[in-house]
Order: sequence, then structure tokens, then C-alpha cells
Amino acid sequence: MKNITTFFVFIYALNVCIAQDQKFAVETVAFYNVENLFDHFDDPKTRDDDRTPEGRDRWTEEIFEMKLANTAKVIADVGSDVTGSAPAIIGLSEVENRYVVERLVNSPTLKKYNYGIAHFESPDERGIDVCLLYRKSKFTLLRAKKHFLSLYDSDGDRDYTRDQLVVSGLLDNELIYVIVHHWPSRSGGQASSEPKRIAAGELNRKTVDSIRAINPMAKIINMGDFNDDPNNKSVEDALGAVGDREDVLENTTFYNPMMSFYKKGIGTSCYRDKWNVLDQVHVSPSLLKKTETDWYFWKAGIFNPPYLFNKKGRYKGYPYRSFAGGKFTGGYSDHFPVYALLLKKQ
Repeated sequence: MKNITTFFVFIYALNVCIAQDQKFAVETVAFYNVENLFDHFDDPKTRDDDRTPEGRDRWTEEIFEMKLANTAKVIADVGSDVTGSAPAIIGLSEVENRYVVERLVNSPTLKKYNYGIAHFESPDERGIDVCLLYRKSKFTLLRAKKHFLSLYDSDGDRDYTRDQLVVSGLLDNELIYVIVHHWPSRSGGQASSEPKRIAAGELNRKTVDSIRAINPMAKIINMGDFNDDPNNKSVEDALGAVGDREDVLENTTFYNPMMSFYKKGIGTSCYRDKWNVLDQVHVSPSLLKKTETDWYFWKAGIFNPPYLFNKKGRYKGYPYRSFAGGKFTGGYSDHFPVYALLLKKQ
């Protein structure tokens, strides 16, 4: 894993030099599952009892502050080896509420970047949401809305999960759409839970179709924790995100650059010694066209520096998660962030 990571860092550095010589602007658009960023207050409307000082996890104010600091560090670092700064746009999942997001963007590490927030409370039973952070100096928010995913369990009862967040705005005066996801989990097994994610993929595709009905060449970035790999039915078939760039056509929903990482065994999360690429960034075909004046997709990556790996024990080499064994570990998350780099000639 370390050799592969070193290789990609070298390639990135080489390409950055080329890009700088040709006077390109480059921006990072990223996604990060922050692993249960909860405050330490009890919300009687959600199942957050464990993440309180008196709860099972003994989630104190001190631990919350450390979690905020660790999360902020990762966000600031994603893509910085290429751009020299924090992401212009980053989607997050597993945030409890608006309060924790506001505390995050106003943390000492992130405050200087002046991030704006697009966030809605979702009906998820655990009380976790998705959100989008955007640097106000680089991205102008035009509209944000949520799309509800209607699901039912085997007994016919409503199964509440995360909404899909749809944002439109101007990245350096160019219209960009960003959709942020956290699809239903694999609880109960991948196969038995798959229909829920297929439904999420179908809703995602319907959203894209509605955008394209108005703007056929819309530039759309799709990101999230999909709880499926790039080759699963929900992603490849229901959504229509393809991993082979040569197969991308005008009517293809998305190009999925994360497929190449999956095929090489490079993952964003690890379960029972198997690496998965559950966290993905997809780009619409319109972002693959190099132009003289507009933003276009350069490449994607998994942000996995040494400090995000577990260094010892049974889970050595796994993502250094923030909570395990009934206590706060001092770590970051059980997922690595993913990102796409966009280029534009200056």
C-alpha cells in the first residue's frame, strides 16, 4: 500500500509541475465520511444516547473538541499537496446536525478558509446527515435542496435514511452541480440490503435526468459514501456510472474514476481484511472535455497519508478510526476521503 501511495504522490507532483508551467488553475472537490461527528448533547428526537457523557461511549465535550480538531485537519489537508490549499468544495457524511458543522468550519484550522454550509436535517433514525462545505471565495451558492429517498422494510414500515443533497453554484463563475450522498448501509448483509441502494441509485439518476432536461451539458459532480463498490448494481446499473473512460458517451450518467482504484485493490474502507471503495466521486461526461476557458476533470484520488492509517494491533493498516473498543482512539475516521481535481487554463 505504501509503495502504491508513494507512486501516486510522485505522479501527482510531476503533473502539478507540468500544470503550473502551462499556467493552469487547479481546485479540489472532495468527499469525506467523518465517522459519527456528534456533539455531546442529548437530542430526544434521535438515537444519539450513546454519544453523550452519560451514554455508552462516554462522549464528553473534551472528546467532541478533539474529534472536531482531527476532522478539520483532514479536510484542510485533502488535495493540498497539489493545490497548496484546502478543497474548494467538500461533501461530508455522518454529521449529526447544523451545530457540529458550524463548529467544524469555525475551528482554528478551517476558519481562515471561510467555508459556507449547505445542510438539511434528514429523517435518518440515527440522526446523521450529509452536508456540503464550500469556500465562499471560490464557489457561489445558487440553490440547495434535498431529495427524500422513500424506503420500506420487510414488514412494510417506513425505513428512514439520509436525504440526497443537491447543490448548484458558480465555481469561478461557471455553473456546477454537486450531489452528496450517504446511501443505505449493508446492515444485514450486502445482498439482502442491495435493493435499498439500487433505489438510491435510481433516485440519483432521476435527479441527474431532471438537471439534464434543463441543461443537457450540465457539469455535475456526484459524491458520497455509496456503501457499494464501483462494480455493484446500484452504482453501475441503477445509477449508470461507468469505470471505463472509453465507454463514456453523451448519454452516460457519470464517469467513475474510482473503478481503477477498486481494480488495483486500493480502498477507502476495510472490513474483515477486504478493502472496499465505498466512497466515490463521479463526474458527468461534460467535465471530461478539455476546453480553453472552463473547468474540466483532471484526475481523482484517495487521500490516505500515513497519519490516517492504524499503526498497530489487529487492525494495523486499516483507516485509523476515531472510535473503537468502546472508547475514543484519538483517530480520524473509518473511511479515507476521496477527491477529484479540476483544471482550468488561466
